[in-house]
Amino acid sequence: MKKFLIAVLIFNGLFLQAQESADKLLDQLDQQTKDYSKIALQLWDWAEMGYQEVKSSGLLQETLKKEGFKITSGIADIPTAFMAEYGTEGPVIAILGEFDALPGLSQKAIPTKESAGGVAGHACGHHLFGTASTAAAVAIKNWLKANRKKGRIRFYGCPAEEGGSGKVYMVRSGVFDDVDIALHWHPGAQNAASAGAALANKSAKFRFYGVSAHAAGAPERGRSALDGVEAMNVMVNMMREHIPQDARIHYVITDGGKAPNVVPDFAEVYYYARHGNRDVVVSIFDRMVKAAEGAALGTGTTMDYEMIGGTHELLPNLTLQKLVHDKLSAVGGMTYSSEEKAFAQEISQSLGQEELKEEIALSIQPYKTEARAYGSTDVGDVSFVVPTVGFSTATWVPGTAAHSWQAVAAGGTSIGIKGMMIAAKTISLTALELFNSPEIITKAKNEFKEKRGNNFVYKPLLGNRPPALDYRN
Repeated sequence: MKKFLIAVLIFNGLFLQAQESADKLLDQLDQQTKDYSKIALQLWDWAEMGYQEVKSSGLLQETLKKEGFKITSGIADIPTAFMAEYGTEGPVIAILGEFDALPGLSQKAIPTKESAGGVAGHACGHHLFGTASTAAAVAIKNWLKANRKKGRIRFYGCPAEEGGSGKVYMVRSGVFDDVDIALHWHPGAQNAASAGAALANKSAKFRFYGVSAHAAGAPERGRSALDGVEAMNVMVNMMREHIPQDARIHYVITDGGKAPNVVPDFAEVYYYARHGNRDVVVSIFDRMVKAAEGAALGTGTTMDYEMIGGTHELLPNLTLQKLVHDKLSAVGGMTYSSEEKAFAQEISQSLGQEELKEEIALSIQPYKTEARAYGSTDVGDVSFVVPTVGFSTATWVPGTAAHSWQAVAAGGTSIGIKGMMIAAKTISLTALELFNSPEIITKAKNEFKEKRGNNFVYKPLLGNRPPALDYRN
C-alpha cells in the first residue's frame, strides 16, 4: 500500500509539473501576441505570391535565427524555402509554415470590398499560418531549453502552396526523411481538428503554337493557336461527362492573343485535375493531354505542356488527430470584442447571412474521424512520408470562404490574430505532449505504416521537373 501511495504521489507530482509547464508556455505566447501580430500584419501587407516571397521568408528566417535556431536556406533548390532547427538529440517534430499570397485579391482590412492597390492578397491566410507556426516553434524551443529535454523542433518554411507544390519538391529532395511527426494548421472559418482530407491534384500549362496572319486580309495563311486552346477546352468539357462525378477539372486561358485582327500564333491554357485518389488524377490528366494533342492536330497547330504542380491526397492519422483535437479543445475558441463583432456583422451581411454566427468562433467543432475533401494541398505529399496532422482555427468570420476578399479583410485584423494565436498554442501543446509521451509517436508511426502500406514507394506527381519558380509570372 505504501509503494502504491508513493507511486500515486509521484504521478500526481509529474502531472502537476507538466501542467504548470504547459500553463507557462501559454502565458509566454500571450505575452508575445503583440510581437507576432506585427510579423503577421507585415506579411499581410507584403502579400508576396508563390516563389516570390523573398521578404516574407526572410522575416521569418530572421525571427527564428534571433531565437537561436540554425537556419538552412534555399532547400530543395527553392530560394524562399528554408529549414530552422533547434536541438541535436531526440525525436524530430516538424512544424510547417506557409507564407504565399494569391494573385488578384488585394483588399483593405475593412468590411467592404476595396482593393488595397496591390497585385495579390492573403486570401488563404498564409501570413497567419507562417507566423503562428513560427511562434509555436519558438515556444517549444524555450520549453525544451528550460526543461532540459531532449528533442529537436524543426520549422519548415514552405513557399508556393497555392498551385506551386512547394512541399512536393521539398519532400522529393528528402528534407523530411528523418522527421518523426509533422504538425500543421490552416486558417479557416471555424475551430476544428477532425480528420482532414484533400484531393490529389495535377496541373499544367498547355501551350499552342500557330502561324500569325491578318485575320481579314489573309486568314488562309494563319493557323490560330487560340483555336487550339478552344478546341482542347471543348473536348475536355465533353470529357467531364465520362469521369468520376467527384472529380474536378478547372481551367483559365492565360494568353489568348493580343488583337482580334491578328491570328494568334501563341495561346496558353492553365488546367487543374483533382480527385480523392492520385491514380484517378493521373488517368484524367493523361486524357487531357490526348485532348490537347487532338486539338493541335485538328487546328494545324503544335502543342507542348509544362507540368506546374502535382500533389497527393491527404493521409490522415487518427492517433495524432485525436491528440490535436484535445489540445485545441483545451485552448478553446475566441470571444469578439465589440469592435470585432461590428466588423464581423458587416462581413456576415456581405456573405448573405442575416445574422453573425459568433458561437462558431467561440466553440470547437465536434471530433469526426472522416471528412470530405474539396480542395488540395501539398501537405498531402508530406503526409505520405511522415505521420502528419493538422487543424483549423476561426481566423475568418464564420461563413467566409477561402480565396475571397472577406478572408483577406479579416486576416488583416485582430480577428485573424486571435485565431492565429489559438493555432500557435494548439501546436505548442501538441508538440509538448509528443516530447513528453514518446509512446504516442510510436503509435502514430505504426498507424502510418499500416495505412500507407508496406510496399508503398513515394513518386511525385510532377515528376522530375525543377521547381516551377516562375509559375506566377
